[in-house]
Amino acid sequence: MVDDTTPTKGNLMQITKSLKLSNQGYSLMDRKRVILVNEIMSLVDKANDIQKEIDQTFKEAYAALEKANIESGIHYVQEIAATVPVEDSINIKVRSIMGTEIPKVEFEKNKTKPAYAFYSTSTSLDEARLAFEKVKELTIKLSEIENSAYRLANNIKKTQKRANALENISIPRLKAAKKEIENALEEKEREEFTRLKVVKENIKK
Repeated sequence: MVDDTTPTKGNLMQITKSLKLSNQGYSLMDRKRVILVNEIMSLVDKANDIQKEIDQTFKEAYAALEKANIESGIHYVQEIAATVPVEDSINIKVRSIMGTEIPKVEFEKNKTKPAYAFYSTSTSLDEARLAFEKVKELTIKLSEIENSAYRLANNIKKTQKRANALENISIPRLKAAKKEIENALEEKEREEFTRLKVVKENIKK
């Protein structure tokens, strides 16, 4: 921001310094934006792949569950489902990408054994359980990726806004102020040169 445009060499040096810093800041923000955009694009690709895998695994899981309901009976399968413990091993940490805190989800895979005897159930129930376990793991990964992408998108928006403010407001104002002071100082120098010339001529006379 231009505070003082009084045509002095001190102000010219200060504005030149501010302009240099603003240009460096814009360059850094633009580089940061590119890095964040590349990161978010890779996350979008991963999210699409995981979503497709979830959809396919869900189909397999429900097909196996439907088969288990037929083979073992819906009520028996429901009784077994009621014994499945609530997932409580999830632990959320954070890591930073260019100043953006994104979540890192950790959890224990297959920490509990099936709450039913293998001899009293069909293989289709095992297949359904394993498929839904896989869906759970994929869903956790997907939520981590989507949350990360959301936070990165917000940071990209803020970074772009700051970069635009520098490029379209601060830097042009500083350039204009620098030019104005330079012109004023040049005019002063010309006036001073003319004055000195007149003084010398008067002295000679």
